[in-house]
Amino acid sequence: MNARYDMVCCFAVRPDESGALGEVLQLRRAPGDFMGGAWSIVRGRIEHGEKAWQAALRELREEVNLLLDDASILGRLDDYVTRSGFVITPVVVWAGAARAMRPNPAEVASIHRIPIDEFMRADAPLLDAGPDPARPVLRMPVGQHWIAAPTAAVLYQFRELCIAGRTTRVAHFDQPEFAWR
Repeated sequence: MNARYDMVCCFAVRPDESGALGEVLQLRRAPGDFMGGAWSIVRGRIEHGEKAWQAALRELREEVNLLLDDASILGRLDDYVTRSGFVITPVVVWAGAARAMRPNPAEVASIHRIPIDEFMRADAPLLDAGPDPARPVLRMPVGQHWIAAPTAAVLYQFRELCIAGRTTRVAHFDQPEFAWR
């Protein structure tokens, strides 16, 4: 494993048309961005002196022009350590209507609002054998596509803990080989 890098990912939830908790904001990364084209959550490095929740709010502003305050923080999920040495701290925020969002073209190709029901599908999660039998590779299906860990691990833990009410850990899930860089 490489040196440790502290990162944050911001898991933004917003109401559906009825006003109930109903959607998760997902991004497609810009082609020139690290992991270009991949499904992602808003994410970035935690700057010196910053707390994870502060970094999450800053990254939301920088990546999708979503301006939220401290009151929007709902909590955080378990840290996830990637094979490349990133320690990702997932922060969950209430994004509200999020009408003024626009992607920062240097980092984000597109913004998607995925219904939470999509992550509750009977075929989710997808678990594949990996090089270590104790660490299955985790993917979450979305439409006809799928999202890979680490984003999938965050989605799965959110689904289990916040929607289904089941305490679930995700550190043992691996990433697909293409995400090892």
